[in-house]
Amino acid sequence: MDILIYAYNYHPEPIGIAPLMTELAEGLVQRGHQVRVVTGMPNYPQRQIYEGYRGKLYVTEERNGVKIQRCFVWVRPKPGLVDRILLETSFVGTSFIQALNGKRPDVILLTVPPLPASVPATVFKWMQRAPVVLNLQDVLPEAAVVAGLLTNKSLIRVFESLERFSYRYANKIAAISDGFVDNLIHKGVSPDKITLIPNWVDTDFIRPLDKQDNSFRREQGLEGKFIILYSGNIALTQGLETLIKAAAKLLDQPDIAIVIVGEERALGALRDRRDKLGATNVKLLPFQPRERLPEMLSAANVGMVMQKKTVIAINMPSKIQVLLASGLPILASVPDSGTAAKAVQTSGGGWVVPPEDPEAIAQAIRQLKSTPETLEQLSQQGRQYALDNYSFSEALDRYEALFKTVVHES
Repeated sequence: MDILIYAYNYHPEPIGIAPLMTELAEGLVQRGHQVRVVTGMPNYPQRQIYEGYRGKLYVTEERNGVKIQRCFVWVRPKPGLVDRILLETSFVGTSFIQALNGKRPDVILLTVPPLPASVPATVFKWMQRAPVVLNLQDVLPEAAVVAGLLTNKSLIRVFESLERFSYRYANKIAAISDGFVDNLIHKGVSPDKITLIPNWVDTDFIRPLDKQDNSFRREQGLEGKFIILYSGNIALTQGLETLIKAAAKLLDQPDIAIVIVGEERALGALRDRRDKLGATNVKLLPFQPRERLPEMLSAANVGMVMQKKTVIAINMPSKIQVLLASGLPILASVPDSGTAAKAVQTSGGGWVVPPEDPEAIAQAIRQLKSTPETLEQLSQQGRQYALDNYSFSEALDRYEALFKTVVHES
């Protein structure tokens, strides 16, 4: 089968949707399919075009059997509203040219966000008579409105129209959680159009490793420490300041270390907050190479998932699957009625505490540290749940079956 993946983010971007789409594309190639990817120039999370791709309108390359067709996107390190509009508009225009630069696919997999990408993908569908499967990673513009990222009423109406357009003209929609399914049905999408395919994790790559003989601990001077790790995106919706405040409440236990790993530019504000509070137990580190991810996760004792109170209830951070697969017990500071809380509780691999509550986080860390038997139980239950529910091979099976269905029906 010839498959076109239409995704704004792809390798070598280290977090978010990029690793997932990279694994999916390469996994489909390994199963004998022909896969090409239309994507933007790599820029996330720094929001700056990577070295080697700057000043170029188009780049075509091949990696592990996948043809990657990159296109120029308008990117600014600290984007305002106009910059965000130009970013998504630029991808709409330049990506369509790359989509045309290849043979007709049997099926198109479109990832959202960005929502405006549904326009060129749908036009390409009409021109090529190729069905579209919409891979829904976030519910927009709803999530952006709730988080306060989108406030202009006219733009909200535009994006709501784009949302209805994308749902209407997609042949099938792959939703990543039950919450997404319920949201789609509530908005009038036929259940027959929706398939639940949770995001996956490569459980052979992400796995528990020795915590004692761990080079990440040695290199960072963390041997003998009880490590609380947050690794990932640092943005308005995470509220990492809460974790810094919790760390300040744990200074009486010098063997506890809070490690936050993220994009260097985003660490600046956290560094100022840490220094102001005197939270000397907080270590801020830049992103590590992806090949070191299993080692970094295994160095920790607890993995953090952070959300603000205002985060849309159905948001499902992909880091949950990764933490579970690594055998790292989760402490989730998230809304208790949301999809993230449900996922952590159902897995048996972690605890949930109220969001934006430093005292609750600090108390939970103290309790987990004092009960190693609880940590071990959470670790084993989480790892097993990931093996049973989030395996990459199961996700590949589901996508292959979905692609065959839409090709047969179209």
